[in-house]
Amino acid sequence: MYLLLSILCSTLIFIVFKTIDRLQISTLHTIVINYVTACGLGMILNTQPITIKNTIQSDWFLGALFLGFLFISIFFVMARTAQTHGVSVASVASKMSVIIPVIFGIIVYNEGTGKQKIAGIILALFAVYWTSLKKNTSLKSKSSLTLPLILFLGSGIIDTSIKYLETYYVPENGIPMFSAAIFFIAGSLGFIYLLIKNQWRFTLKNLFSGLILGVINYGSIYFLLKALNHETFESSTLFTINNVGVVMLSTLSALLLFKEDLSKKNWIGISFAIISILLVTLA
Repeated sequence: MYLLLSILCSTLIFIVFKTIDRLQISTLHTIVINYVTACGLGMILNTQPITIKNTIQSDWFLGALFLGFLFISIFFVMARTAQTHGVSVASVASKMSVIIPVIFGIIVYNEGTGKQKIAGIILALFAVYWTSLKKNTSLKSKSSLTLPLILFLGSGIIDTSIKYLETYYVPENGIPMFSAAIFFIAGSLGFIYLLIKNQWRFTLKNLFSGLILGVINYGSIYFLLKALNHETFESSTLFTINNVGVVMLSTLSALLLFKEDLSKKNWIGISFAIISILLVTLA
């Protein structure tokens, strides 16, 4: 259930971004308000006493600081990649990063590597690529892969770091505060950026869209952490299902809600995604 809720929230993030773009609402301001909202939710759901001293002295604080920086940085890299290389390349680069936490889980946590599971993981990578691919767009047609490479590595490092910190440093009752700290750091960095650029003024549309996105965004990481904390799936299995599920559901949502055309390659990717999920979960 936690995994399904995480996939749903992650998909809703893409839908919100698509919607605010059509409504010509500032993405940057929405993102900053989103982090403030997500941080507030984490504090509300936290059951432990909240003090600055206890938060800073937490075993996971340095990790949260690192993740907060990555969250806001990789978002800007994603935006830049989409602008210079195309949305398809940005999507492929970020979702193919699932291979990083999967390999990390196999090496560090000694997770199973049966033939069926390996086949499912490999098929999942093909599924993500084919599902994200748009007409007349491919990674090979781009002259520079610097930004997609940074996006690929950054997204993979985020997923890997979340699992590592959840495993060794974050107690189960500390998940809300851990999540809140990450969003607070990311939001603070976003505010600093807006102040430097003298773009600190917000409109009611920015505030409303940021509030909605913040609730969804918090849900995506909260439910993912709860799923990782459960013993039902190994992390390599969970990340594979999560990333493929998000790509598949996002593609279907684009078809139904925004009437986006799906090519034969996209449908092949969706088919691969379903097969890969079955292979990995039944391994």
